[in-house]
Amino acid sequence: MDNLGDIRLFVEAARLGSLSAAGRKLGLTPAAASARLARLESGLHARLFERTTRQLRLTDEGRLYLNCSEQALRSLDDAKSALQEGQNAVRGKVRISATSDFGRNLLMQWLDEFRQQYPEVRFALMLSDSLTNLVQEDIDLAIRFGTPQDSSLVARPLAPNRRVLCASPAYLARRGEPREPRDLADHDCIVIGSVAGPVNEWRFAHGDVIRQHTVALETALETNDGAVARQWALCGYGLAVKSIWDVADDLRAGRLKIVMADWRYPDAPLHALYHRNRFVAPRVRAVLDFLTLRFAQTADELDALVPCAPVSTPEEWQHKRL
Repeated sequence: MDNLGDIRLFVEAARLGSLSAAGRKLGLTPAAASARLARLESGLHARLFERTTRQLRLTDEGRLYLNCSEQALRSLDDAKSALQEGQNAVRGKVRISATSDFGRNLLMQWLDEFRQQYPEVRFALMLSDSLTNLVQEDIDLAIRFGTPQDSSLVARPLAPNRRVLCASPAYLARRGEPREPRDLADHDCIVIGSVAGPVNEWRFAHGDVIRQHTVALETALETNDGAVARQWALCGYGLAVKSIWDVADDLRAGRLKIVMADWRYPDAPLHALYHRNRFVAPRVRAVLDFLTLRFAQTADELDALVPCAPVSTPEEWQHKRL
């Protein structure tokens, strides 16, 4: 316990890839940070980093010590949170990860509402369309579309999520409006990329019929950022598949219009993700309960924006004919 601060510095330096950045985060000067790391290495009789002027790289010993150090620090933090829970204390920082569009358009506003109820809570909001490693990035809560395959995470359902094909009125006036999937070959399309690659296989269901359109990547606009895809659609650059949560305000204001409303794109329900084996601090639980309520309230409003189309389960999608 005498070198707990040194261990925290080491863990932060490994996460950030920079000893000086870790020092700044913990309120240390570069010289103090360097001295504390040297003291830790001396006590362990092991070199934890290979250091150059440009790079900080973990040694094999450093990687082993990092894994054990992170587990120990999480246990201490969880113990502190458990004590606070006994005192019903809702305070401290909550680190949240969310997709870019949703984070900017709705989540920021909701978190402001939450802080009016719990002014001692602070937030670190990380916006990314990829699912970051919750452990490595020290994330308490992630809001994501669909269900992750990571069994170490709890996926708590928050709300349904219709995904719609949409475009700006200006684009539709210029290029015409597609009525069915085969019409998409004559249109400009905006593709969102993921870790697995660009999502350019668009599938639509109409009753018992499924049609698939493969967007030609050589002519498509591509981005890995949902906010950019939405902005391109608003600018009239083409058609985009977007979550109703991201484009609700644009639909209400007439900046975007749903096209091919009779053809349903597969849904991707919203989930809150958090660590299965970590203590859920009172502040995190309070945020989760608050967001669950806000999602339920808003979901009913969004239903009215999208024409009712037959619902297909993932199993039904597999058995429908092409």
